[in-house]
Amino acid sequence: MEGTGGEVTTTQPTQAPAGLARFVPILAWGRTYDRRWLRGDLVAGLAVAALVVPKSLGYAGIAGVPIQHGLYAAAAGTILYAVFGTAKQISTGPSSALAAVAGSAVVLASVTGDEAVKLVSAITIITGLLFLVLAVFKMGWISHFLSKAVITGFLFGAAIEVVVGELPKITGTSIEGSNSWRKFADWIDGIDATDGATVVVGVVSLLVVVGIRFSNSKIPGALVLVIGGLIASVAFDFEQEGIALVGDVPRGFVTPKLPSVSFVIDNFATIGPAALGLLLIGFSQTVGDARAFAAKHGYRIDIDQESIAQGLSNVGSGALQGIPVSTSLSASSLNDESGARTPMASLTSGLLIVLTLLVLAPLFSELPKAVLAALIIDAVVFGMMDVEEMKRLRRVARVDFWIAIAAILAVLTAGVLAGVIIGVVLSLGWLVFINANPDMPILGREPGSQVFHSLENYPDSETYPGLLVIRFDAGLFFASSDALEDRLRELAQAAETRYDTVVISCEGVDFIDSQGSEKISKILQLARTYGAEIRLARVKPTVLDVLRLDGVIDDLGEHQIYGNVYEACADHIPDNPTS
Repeated sequence: MEGTGGEVTTTQPTQAPAGLARFVPILAWGRTYDRRWLRGDLVAGLAVAALVVPKSLGYAGIAGVPIQHGLYAAAAGTILYAVFGTAKQISTGPSSALAAVAGSAVVLASVTGDEAVKLVSAITIITGLLFLVLAVFKMGWISHFLSKAVITGFLFGAAIEVVVGELPKITGTSIEGSNSWRKFADWIDGIDATDGATVVVGVVSLLVVVGIRFSNSKIPGALVLVIGGLIASVAFDFEQEGIALVGDVPRGFVTPKLPSVSFVIDNFATIGPAALGLLLIGFSQTVGDARAFAAKHGYRIDIDQESIAQGLSNVGSGALQGIPVSTSLSASSLNDESGARTPMASLTSGLLIVLTLLVLAPLFSELPKAVLAALIIDAVVFGMMDVEEMKRLRRVARVDFWIAIAAILAVLTAGVLAGVIIGVVLSLGWLVFINANPDMPILGREPGSQVFHSLENYPDSETYPGLLVIRFDAGLFFASSDALEDRLRELAQAAETRYDTVVISCEGVDFIDSQGSEKISKILQLARTYGAEIRLARVKPTVLDVLRLDGVIDDLGEHQIYGNVYEACADHIPDNPTS
């Protein structure tokens, strides 16, 4: 397949892979790999590793586990996605949002050290298993439980929560509190105990990483910050100066281990909601990022296979005592910009991360906590606080803006993990409200035409004595059917003259269930008590099928079904209508 200008943009054949290659895509692209792509893939893999290694240290800190566990996750994510994923530029690894959810679970469970590692590992594995269930049963629709407004607000609030948690590492103090408000107040109260040397290191680190972000430098600011912090720590003996360091970072990997069933059951009240939240956030990221790169480069992806890839990446990360992983837009974008042509780039990144763990890991023991805090603050502020999206929501849809604000307040007040649950409730609540209150405008005829418009938008449209024309703009089912009856009762009771004909335009009704069909039957009886008849216009075939099966059409009469609104109203329109 070729992209614009004849440049080859994909290595995958136009037909879908068959056999085992369908489930292990590396068998498909590996067979057709062109050595000319190797240079671009290797360069991209190196660039992404340089970005991911330092950031993964920070993400582990957010998750409440020792920093090496971020590298375990990064290695597992990049390698396993390269084997099982279908998007060629995607890089999978830890992210600030996922780490914030895992970290909230650690705080909620009040565990530290090995117990925190075990909890996060269990959450990561259960998240992976949920991804696999999603793929097997093709349940991608579950991601709709979190609206874009809720996700925007949730991430914004989670970023603030993480920043508040990192402030004491910048000032060399400590904080306590059950939520962000109390933690921040406690930090303010203890500000007089600030350690001067730690503040200098923290502030300089923030200036460096933010300054590089806004410069034209292509070198990752996180990499510069970590290397610079390590050099300064050794050169100026930070530990002797009382500046806290991250502590011992062992070389290599831990032995793969799965959490016991009893541990998962005992902690399921924490593990379950955290894994569900990670699934909703991770799946949204995965689908959006994979589709974006596939559209850009003109190849196909398999969403179910993407879920399998993310599921196995999380199971692998959890087995290695790592933290949750998903697609990373920043790493994937760097991968793409650096010339990645196939998942070989992700495989290269993974192997470089493994080498880092095997050779360089102990060097990170000298990294100051203030430097790590600056790296984390930079990552969450610029990666999770979408100010432009908040401005857009305020400008375009005030309701969505206030839903996002509610999600922010929920996270800051109840915590990140509870914020996910509250976010789902907000999304479902808004969905129910919208469906229970559909738009049902009264229609009038445009003078001299057969077109009917909403009277609210076109007040000069014509209406006729004894005729009511209404349009139902939603599916007619259990959540919305009562609204139609209530609206008709309201209009009938408010009318100055009795309606003898009611025309319901069904052009917006693309779905009807048994309760919706029953409601139409009840409306027929209601109309007869008022001495009126019901006519239906522009009814979709699938809706008609349900009404016929339920006997509604027999009761109404086939002659009361019309192809358009004008035909349904024709006998009420005089030869020379007036406004």
